Amino acid sequence: MATQSFTSSPIPTKPTLPTITNRQVHLPVIYSRASSGRQKPFSSSVRATLSSAATTAVQPNEPTTYGKSSKTLPFRVGHGFDLHRLEPGYPLIIGGIDIPHDRGCEAHSDGDVLLHCVVDAILGALGLPDIGQIFPDSDPKWKGAPSSVFIKEAVRLMHEAGYEIGNLDATLILQRPKLSPHKEAIRANLSELLGADPSVVNLKAKTHEKVDSLGENRSIAAHTVILLMRK
Repeated sequence: MATQSFTSSPIPTKPTLPTITNRQVHLPVIYSRASSGRQKPFSSSVRATLSSAATTAVQPNEPTTYGKSSKTLPFRVGHGFDLHRLEPGYPLIIGGIDIPHDRGCEAHSDGDVLLHCVVDAILGALGLPDIGQIFPDSDPKWKGAPSSVFIKEAVRLMHEAGYEIGNLDATLILQRPKLSPHKEAIRANLSELLGADPSVVNLKAKTHEKVDSLGENRSIAAHTVILLMRK
């Protein structure tokens, strides 16, 4: 009986990846497929371009550095958030307006969740510490202080840095009371404290669909986004 012999084909190897050493990039031979189906190496000019791009993109042994933010930026954006417990026996003050309710914010100052939130947004846009660091609740001089004091200081820092308010958008989150009857008074007072035209100050109010402490009338929260523009 005749014996058949078979010769195995060599197993194809994976293409060699680029080797990077001391800013030198060694590229493997790169092929393009012509219309005839045969592979042809790229021209030396194409290879030189690829080598230059790889060398520029990869810089070994060079640490990444981050520069400090510049006050000459044309605009800055800040976000603020605050939340307070609602407890019986405290006044409910929102945006400097006393809102009739059977509960109020338990806090070191007057607990104005909206003004605290706006202050944090301004400070954040300026790249400064938050309200708790600038006005710590461990300092007795802030005990029961009106939050308008904090707003005025934040506005002073904003002007000192050379910025003014482009626009502000705030959202209050509470289950009760309904704020619709008070929204315009709150917005007008907030605009006055900021020294901004009311047209650039927006205020929204949402319930929390009876979910968690906000929805159970045990707390109140606020979010604020602010745009500061260079004067």
